[in-house]
Amino acid sequence: MPTDTTDSDLLGVDLAALRDWMDAQGLGSGDLTAVSPIGGGTQNIMLGFERAGTRYVLRRGPQHLRPHSNRMMVREMTLLRALSGTAVPHPTFVAGSEDTAVLGAVFYLMHSVDGYNAAERLSPAHAADPKVRHRMGLGMIDALTELGRIDHTAIGLTDFGRPDGFLERQVGRWSSELESYTLLPGYRTVLLPGVDRIASWLDDNRPRDWTPGILHGDYHVSNVMFDRTEPTVTAIVDWEMATIGDPLLDLGWIFAMWPDLDGGADLLESRLAAAGGLPTRAELLDRYAANTERDLRAIDWYTALAGFKLGIILEGTYARACSGQASTEVGDRLHRYALQLFERTLRFLD
Repeated sequence: MPTDTTDSDLLGVDLAALRDWMDAQGLGSGDLTAVSPIGGGTQNIMLGFERAGTRYVLRRGPQHLRPHSNRMMVREMTLLRALSGTAVPHPTFVAGSEDTAVLGAVFYLMHSVDGYNAAERLSPAHAADPKVRHRMGLGMIDALTELGRIDHTAIGLTDFGRPDGFLERQVGRWSSELESYTLLPGYRTVLLPGVDRIASWLDDNRPRDWTPGILHGDYHVSNVMFDRTEPTVTAIVDWEMATIGDPLLDLGWIFAMWPDLDGGADLLESRLAAAGGLPTRAELLDRYAANTERDLRAIDWYTALAGFKLGIILEGTYARACSGQASTEVGDRLHRYALQLFERTLRFLD
């Protein structure tokens, strides 16, 4: 239930401290009103609120910070600042603080995006017409190609990542991550099928040539906001995994999660996929190809890497749930998704 108060905490955020910090930044005056949590994710805290007629969104790490939570927030701030003025649809950065004394963690404010999450529900305009939903799928590709066209060095992101050896690092990096989960109490054995087979295939078939660019790192229907009437993406959100790498991995990420059949479930069991009418993977690939000079011949490899990497990331939450460090309900759901990703990838290799 939205609240009109600055005297209490919401999701562990000290609203009075936030108000005082905004005073010092010259960001409006008066109380923070219509304060409400924004859901959709499983980790970071987001609050929406109004002040002096402007709607803001606050984003910070989880209430129980992980070792890299603050660093990831700093990176998100850096990226959103850099994207300002580009054609990439993204939330507008307002201000942020690396001083953890303010709210107990690094945080930033952005302007509220005029759009909605089609993974959770569909607007009446989108629910009514499968042709519009078809264009929504293509709209996701259009937003991604805009990101892939950005020269990261030209917008000040030269040091944002380590593109040299990026593809070569992936299999070893994520295999080690998966193995580390077995050190957690309650998760003594890796439960994902075919790990070694998939890893070996990825190493044997790695593309030799590619062009570095901005990689969102977690591009799917839950991390985009759609216009409420038009089939266009108003913002790409949740940039915590962004880096400078191979942008084609974002395209593979979409393919790894996309529904196999029209009206069938995608990996996230989204409302958009369930409604049907979405483009096929072949149509998505054609749309991307029409707006890029990147070599797409190895897209199957990127799709397999996406399934491997995402499956391991999701399994991490399940491993933490097994050891009492995360919600059992969320952990079980993400474990199911991880199994589906690995099973899809193994079928693809067959």
